[in-house]
Amino acid sequence: MSEKVVYMDNNATTRVAPEVLEAMLPYLSEYYGNPSSMHSFGGQVGKGLTQAKEQIAALIGASPDELIFTSCGTESDSTAILSALQSFPEKRHIVTTRVEHPAVKNLCENIDTLTGHKHKVTQLPVNREGVLDLAKYEESLTDETAIVSVMWANNETGVIFPVAEMAEIAKSRGILFHTDAVQAVGKIPIDLQNIPIDFLSISGHKLHASKGIGVLYVRRGTPFVPFMVGGHQEHGRRGGTENVAAIVGLGKACELAGEHLQEENTRVKAMRDKLENGLLETIPSSMLNGHKTDRLPNTTNISFEYVEGEAILLHMDRYGICASSGSACTS
Repeated sequence: MSEKVVYMDNNATTRVAPEVLEAMLPYLSEYYGNPSSMHSFGGQVGKGLTQAKEQIAALIGASPDELIFTSCGTESDSTAILSALQSFPEKRHIVTTRVEHPAVKNLCENIDTLTGHKHKVTQLPVNREGVLDLAKYEESLTDETAIVSVMWANNETGVIFPVAEMAEIAKSRGILFHTDAVQAVGKIPIDLQNIPIDFLSISGHKLHASKGIGVLYVRRGTPFVPFMVGGHQEHGRRGGTENVAAIVGLGKACELAGEHLQEENTRVKAMRDKLENGLLETIPSSMLNGHKTDRLPNTTNISFEYVEGEAILLHMDRYGICASSGSACTS
């Protein structure tokens, strides 16, 4: 990468941390065995998976046996939502929001075709600051609701949703709760021991691990039906040989995030605020999109009146500045 490049698109993907790459490399050359093999060489590789689960679990306040390795955040989202619908086939209602990532939004909008059954999907609106009305959320829940799926933090505005309160409300109604926490994990503190979330999705490449690795947290005791059926991997919950190197890398990335979470948040937020203040004070008719305080420390979303976002991005790109005007998954 050129020294002139200024990368400001970390909600799309992140650079693999040097420590993560170092942890991965032995599993691409020296420790290449299959972790499911009975011989000691495979067992040695399997120890890497065990350690990674412990590292990931420590970051989010979970138990290692509550984690399932997947290929990405999208697979984790699909697995959670489809599992809930299969576990409770008599319930045909999903509650989500209008601002979800396409991984959830497109799945819910096409759920009838995918399942062969008619469902009702309630997509809750947000206000001008991207904030959800909790009263309207509670009113949307019915006896037919199988699952609620709401992102922890928005990938475009950084707005943080009140998932703890929402999960408590869902639990009181006997409804499963899933959160796409892809943008939140490693950026804000998460402790699942104290929040009744049933499913939580993670994606490695959003927190300085590699692409092609995700995690689905499934709270112990939650009804679960596998999405990927095949071998006995992940205790029969997700078939397919594990991506060992990527898993080890994700474990290391979670360890690093946990060690430097508060320090990194303070550093990044200071840079974000300096950038925002400079733009808003200098450029007429510019405005901040999203809530001013309840948002991720690394995310800013600003509109400039009379100018298209694409034009700005193309001009910035000429100067080696990489940014986005929306989700990379919808561009």
